[in-house]
Amino acid sequence: MKGTDVTGLPVFDPDLLPDADLASPALHAEYDLAALWRRLRDEEPVYWHPAASESSDGSAVSAPGFWVVTRHADAVAVLRDGQRFTSTSGNVLETLLVGGDSAAGKMLAVTDGPRHAEVRRLITAALTPALMDRLAERIAAQVRSLIRDALDAGTCDFGRDVAAAVPLATICDLLAVPDADRPYIHRLGASSVSSHAATLSTADAWTAKNEILSYFLDLADSRRGSGGEDLVTMLANAKVRGRPLGTDEIVFNCYSLILGGDETTRLAMTGAVHALAAEPAQWRALRGGEVGIDPATEEVLRWTTPSRHLGRLATEPAVLGGRDIGAGDVVTVWLASANFDEREFADPLRFTLDRTPNRHITFAYGPHFCLGARLGRIQLAATLEALRDLVAGIEVVGTPGHVYSNFLGGICDLPVVLKAA
Repeated sequence: MKGTDVTGLPVFDPDLLPDADLASPALHAEYDLAALWRRLRDEEPVYWHPAASESSDGSAVSAPGFWVVTRHADAVAVLRDGQRFTSTSGNVLETLLVGGDSAAGKMLAVTDGPRHAEVRRLITAALTPALMDRLAERIAAQVRSLIRDALDAGTCDFGRDVAAAVPLATICDLLAVPDADRPYIHRLGASSVSSHAATLSTADAWTAKNEILSYFLDLADSRRGSGGEDLVTMLANAKVRGRPLGTDEIVFNCYSLILGGDETTRLAMTGAVHALAAEPAQWRALRGGEVGIDPATEEVLRWTTPSRHLGRLATEPAVLGGRDIGAGDVVTVWLASANFDEREFADPLRFTLDRTPNRHITFAYGPHFCLGARLGRIQLAATLEALRDLVAGIEVVGTPGHVYSNFLGGICDLPVVLKAA
């Protein structure tokens, strides 16, 4: 390995590409992959990742190979083409490499075609401007209260003490999860796709996922026929083409909302504080009003890219980046690379709050563009505003902790001292 990045992680040597297992959570948590991504973008932008094998001679294959898409333009091409690159067999390596997702056709993220459009319209209609405005007020008040508490305490772990609380509260408000159950839901949500330690097993992750599904099964059953305005109640009583949604559709989409809205936003918020501490000039520009909150929010989203990849299955032969993709091949789009593509972004390894244009794909692209994008932006903007208004200085006082996952990535634990303005 060569050198370290600003987090202290060793830089993965791109010459070791043949040994890199991009499905490994440890690779993403323990190494800076920027040089590897650049090598792939420059030399093999659509790269065939060989099958993982259990034996040294490759005789016992444990997971199939897959395509790795690293350039921004190619990523957009895949994500917008739901016909040739489908989500219905899974949208992350964890499910695609084992042959499918049990939620296919039931959860929006792994549903395509008319059913996807119909259920998406239901959820979108429930996220009214009035609801978003009410949530924005609550979020702003909560973030400011948490940051004031951190200032009073002197030292805090921003990831645990501030960032962990905000998205969880917001999504649980949308779903009307009882306050007493929220720590339980957060713990399960975080461990179902990632871990804050290297010791989480696949069995642990599946156990957490099943517990979430069981929880929302009971919650949905209790709200059938009721008149609440939360999303669980709406889904439990909604009809598409005159027929109620299936229980599995309700439960899987509640799980998807927790997954998409909790840990990803926490990682973006924590990554924002880390980046501002590491870049004093950008921090001064934000505090002094030289940079607006909206462009700063977009740059943080690009810089942190909490969702590292999205997966698709090719439904027919296709040519991408000069490579022949076969029908049935797993295709992974690496947002963590595409958001730093020199062909799209000037000086992409520089954190620049006033970057424009900033056509990042942190929220994906095309028919599966993130439903919670507006909510994520509201939470991140509220964090930046509170930091700007209440905090004079940020000092990292411990080693950042990185999340263990091939799907989510970034800093989950960040010991800091916040100095009051």
